[in-house]
Amino acid sequence: MAGKVNHRGFGHVRKLPNGRHQASYLDPHGATYLSKNGNPRPVRYNAPKTFDTKQDAEAWLTDERRLISAGTWSSPADRAAARRERLTFDLYAGNWVEQRTLKPRTRAHYKSLLERHLVPTFGNLQLTEITPAGVKTWHALMGPQHPTSRAHAYGLLRTILAEAERDELITRNPCHIRGAGNSKRVHKIKPASLEELEVLVANMPERLQLMTLLAAWCGLRFGELTELRRKDVDTRAGILHVRRGVTRVDGELVIDTPKSDAGVRDVAIPPHLMPAVRAHLLEHTAPGRDGLLFAGRNGKNLSVSSLYGRVEKRNKQGKRTQYGWGFYQARHVADRDDLRWHDLRHTGAVLAAAAGATLAELMDRLGHSTPGAALRYQHAAEGRDLALAKRLSEIAEGTLK
Repeated sequence: MAGKVNHRGFGHVRKLPNGRHQASYLDPHGATYLSKNGNPRPVRYNAPKTFDTKQDAEAWLTDERRLISAGTWSSPADRAAARRERLTFDLYAGNWVEQRTLKPRTRAHYKSLLERHLVPTFGNLQLTEITPAGVKTWHALMGPQHPTSRAHAYGLLRTILAEAERDELITRNPCHIRGAGNSKRVHKIKPASLEELEVLVANMPERLQLMTLLAAWCGLRFGELTELRRKDVDTRAGILHVRRGVTRVDGELVIDTPKSDAGVRDVAIPPHLMPAVRAHLLEHTAPGRDGLLFAGRNGKNLSVSSLYGRVEKRNKQGKRTQYGWGFYQARHVADRDDLRWHDLRHTGAVLAAAAGATLAELMDRLGHSTPGAALRYQHAAEGRDLALAKRLSEIAEGTLK
């Protein structure tokens, strides 16, 4: 029966209405407090959590009784205070990362942020010793040279301390710097034009030409492209099934689902690419359903270094003067040394927007779970406004076809 109290030699176990069990016991030294009517009442200590079974609740009471018998018992309030005094940021943050369900690359990223940016300043401090002034000083000393790293580090610090606040280890989160969790894009992306894309593709190794086309026209990430297999390509429907991605964590390749649920998606291939897709499957793809579309020369997932090609020489100013056969060389021939591979994904988003894709359609195509992420890619294609103006005139003249 809900609410029933089970009597035992030490303490009490009570079944709650929700079916869980609550354990409690009276202060072993007979401590009392005054009730509202002024009468002394014995102090009762409840377990810090409820239990699934009665046996679990009784096991907690047994542990408490052992502490009393050994003379090492202290009140829950004193124990909590002692834990707070011993609990440093380094220890709490480390446990926080380990207890989260994270993708391997995300976990490695958090550990890197802790090791490089947070632990050197806050590691030996107790959680209660981290103050708003201390956070502001740390943030200022990081400087604006690496805005993305600083924003990520601050965001992680704020999230960890928010959890500490919920755990009642601190009374208030000391992270209150407005906008510190956001970063401005340092690299101003200029999408590749269709003419530049044509030159780029023509100068890529033949086995990577389709990969370049799919990056630009379908907006896939590098890790998604390099994990595409025969079974993921539906040539009849013209669909790519994005179900996995490959990342490199601590020097090891990790194949996993995309970083968010939205990343698991079907992407339509523009029809003009289908002849190239079929030709690539015949000439460059390993046999079998699990054959990689874009494998490295060792037959495994293509690495970034193999994609970019080797840089053979630098001049005295450190600029590249010769390129190996790969993306470095191809972008150099296209006169776009500023272009990064990931910028091709941006190119694909701009092309889709120019074709009339809505924000929701862009989110679905790019595999973004929030509008903010897709909005970073939704810029007007160069010359698009002129084309729209021309169409308006055609409407006015009744000549729009």
